Amino acid sequence: MATDATLLLEAVNFAAEKHKCQRRKDVEKTPYINHPIGVARILSHEAGVTDVAVLQAALLHDTVEDTNTSFTEIEEKFGKEVQGIVEEVTDDKTLPKLERKQKQIDHAPHCSYKSKLVKLADKLYNLRDLNRSSPEGWSQQRVQEYFQWASEVVKGLRGTNSALEKELDQLFKDRGISVCAP
Repeated sequence: MATDATLLLEAVNFAAEKHKCQRRKDVEKTPYINHPIGVARILSHEAGVTDVAVLQAALLHDTVEDTNTSFTEIEEKFGKEVQGIVEEVTDDKTLPKLERKQKQIDHAPHCSYKSKLVKLADKLYNLRDLNRSSPEGWSQQRVQEYFQWASEVVKGLRGTNSALEKELDQLFKDRGISVCAP
């Protein structure tokens, strides 16, 4: 029987292999793997999540969306539960960007609890990253628009984890964005 540590390391290794040539869009061109590891760390350290399937899904959450990974591959390597969480948080890249963004807003309230945790941590990581270093070519207006869109997604995730929501609320308030519940 695999230990929790072994299961997590398998997910870290898989994600690292899949994202090995990718970089974030920030000025420093940060290795992409920092993002899924950071999302999992937010869940474990800030949200108190110990559910291994949630932490594995956090580590794997962008593999189908951004690499040549399939949902079948995730299921075969990590099981149906992890695959299901990853599938719930994966955007359909065949859709136009604005449609994908609207689908995230519309879909958020209907996600499973475990998927909502991953989505909250992912948004928190991305917003902190935007505050730290905007992607090359992004104006402050574009950054502000991303924060506004993220706040709309988060509205549909409310009631999931107060620690993450409190951190997100502070980021939104710092940007002058209302954080009223839906």
